[in-house]
Formats: sequence, structure tokens, C-alpha cells
Amino acid sequence: MDKHVLSLLQLFVSVVCGGLQHPVLNCNETIVLESLPECGYHFEMLMMKVEPSQWCNLTKIIMHYDKLSECAEKTARSGNCFWPNNLAERFIIGIHTKFFSNCTSDTVIWEDPPDDILAALILIPVFLTASMISVVVWCSKRGDIFG
Repeated sequence: MDKHVLSLLQLFVSVVCGGLQHPVLNCNETIVLESLPECGYHFEMLMMKVEPSQWCNLTKIIMHYDKLSECAEKTARSGNCFWPNNLAERFIIGIHTKFFSNCTSDTVIWEDPPDDILAALILIPVFLTASMISVVVWCSKRGDIFG
């Protein structure tokens, strides 16, 4: 069973069986602070395989970023901490500052849609126009219908 589905099921059972009673977690921040840099190191090694000019291209780095996020979440949970938390947030902000600080752009870069969508956007009006012309010509030749 998916861990998210299992978590939702546990939440539902706890609500039905006794109201919302949050378990008291004793967050071990020391474990989290010691382990998060390892996540950052692995992310850094993955990012070094990507050209720095491509760091802002989400399709090039999304898998690496996903692994970083999973590692940080796993680290927080291993320290018995909530996710997200302040420690992980500061860590992620540090990663963003290091790798993605130059990714903001004031100008909008327009891109063409994928070829299949572009073809549909061009061909549909062309076929509709041709169909309407055909209907008008056909109706004008059949004078008995309209007049």
C-alpha cells in the first residue's frame, strides 16, 4: 500500500476512534542537522553532472531535486521530526541560494507549444473554414432549400 494512502488511513482511524490527538514527537534536531549536509553533498554531486548553464532548466534538474527532497524528508523523519520543518526549510533555502539564485528572469520567454498541439491549433481552423465554405457553396447551388 502506498505510504501516503496508509498515512491517510491512519489519520482517518485516529479521527474516528478518538478525535484528533497528535502524537508528541521528540524531534532530534542533532540527527537532522548532522544528516542534511549529506543530502546536500549528494545533490551537489548530481548537479555537477549538469552544465551550470542548464541549472535553471527544470527538465534537466527535476530528478536531482526530487532526490534531494526525498533525502531531506527521510532525514527529518529519521530524527522523528515533522516534514517540512524549520531546519529543512533553512537547508533548502541554502541549496536554492547556491544553485538557483540566478534563475529568476524579469522578461517572459515565449516558447512554441509542442508540435502536436501546434498542428491541432493550425489545422482545426483551416478545416472549419473549408467546411463552412463547402456548406455555403452547397446551399447556394440548392436554391430549392432556401428560396
